[in-house]
Amino acid sequence: MKKNLAKKSLSLLLCLLMVTALLAGCGGSGEKKDSDSSKSGNSAQSAGDGEVQDVALKVWVPEEEMEITQKMLDAFDKAHPEYNCTFDLAVIGIDEASSALENDPELAADVFQLPSGSISQLNDAGLLLPIVANIDEVKSLYSEGAIEAVSREDESMGELMYGVPFTFNSWFMYYNKDMYSEDDVKSLETMMAKDLGSDVSNFSCTIHDSWYLSAFFYAAGCTLYGPDGTDPDDCTWNNADGLEVGNYLIDLAKDPNYVEDKDGIAVSLMQDGKLGALCSGNWDYPTLHDALGDSLGACALPTIKLGGKDKQLSNFGDYKCVAVKSNTAYPMAAQLLAEYLTNEENQLIRYKEAGAAPCAISLADNSEIATNVSAAALIEQSEFATPQPSISQIANYWTPAASLGEGIVGGTITKANLQESLDQAVYQITSSLKK
Repeated sequence: MKKNLAKKSLSLLLCLLMVTALLAGCGGSGEKKDSDSSKSGNSAQSAGDGEVQDVALKVWVPEEEMEITQKMLDAFDKAHPEYNCTFDLAVIGIDEASSALENDPELAADVFQLPSGSISQLNDAGLLLPIVANIDEVKSLYSEGAIEAVSREDESMGELMYGVPFTFNSWFMYYNKDMYSEDDVKSLETMMAKDLGSDVSNFSCTIHDSWYLSAFFYAAGCTLYGPDGTDPDDCTWNNADGLEVGNYLIDLAKDPNYVEDKDGIAVSLMQDGKLGALCSGNWDYPTLHDALGDSLGACALPTIKLGGKDKQLSNFGDYKCVAVKSNTAYPMAAQLLAEYLTNEENQLIRYKEAGAAPCAISLADNSEIATNVSAAALIEQSEFATPQPSISQIANYWTPAASLGEGIVGGTITKANLQESLDQAVYQITSSLKK
């Protein structure tokens, strides 16, 4: 049923595009349409013959973006006089939107944020509408990697975009420049060995979180769903390299200079000058910069020593994007809104007010962004990141990996039962979704 809804919505949308294109070619919408198109920067958006269409769209955003999104919605309404817009803006986190859509597509928002790694699962369920309006213009804003992250193959239409990116979604390392030099932070071993004082911890990460845990296994060359992330039956976390990573993590968790980040404790410690470095993303930049000022540094993740060799930590790399549900009552307006919320101007606004580093290629050399240490670190780390597997099987990864990390941090997983624990995690990660 859900896939049928998606196909019907796509057919309706394509018909709408064909009709508007025909009207534009014949001059059927007259002078007012030309004026509106110029004003909004879009030639295929009229409701037809200058008519104004009533549109009601539900929009979900994280709490920290409520205020700026409301301003963007007001601006969209003014930029699109062909629509009489009514918006229902609500708080749903980017990590909650996908499950909320799956649980109740009818009540879900028309336009919402999600990580690009969730696109395959939602698309397989027929819950996402592809972005086809102004597609060439939209694609021109992004790198090939960004487009690939939000695109999936359609049987009849070829590759389609199912979300519009607005920031690279990953993490890196913040550090206190009064405690570590630029050379120190290249190696976790160097950092952990440094004496920062009896009441100061050296390093913090979130081993019990699947999103962070993967970086250590990728560093060892272990694969998750094959070398290219497309094989649902493959995971090598329980091979000899994976066993070495597990032993490394057990030792790290027990190290008195290490702090497992729970409930934001790492940020609090760093604010108080009690922590040398932590792993996080640009969402913590305003808080940390307010506390440390020019003493705040940020960089790519360090190397760890495995088998006597330095191995680069490599985290998941994907994109935060704005998507549209397949059964929206207003497919054209919803797409245009998704594109508007992620355009260059609004990416820059979101960066200034919410700390989300833009991913539009035209903003890469923006002077304001270049001087922000978190934005620079995110770009630096993107070179070492491993694309998050995009197959729907990724849904089977999160819980077993989190349980593995929790066991290591909590001490229930030891070196004596590590191999058994890794075998069990791999079995669960690669088990068929149908089971």
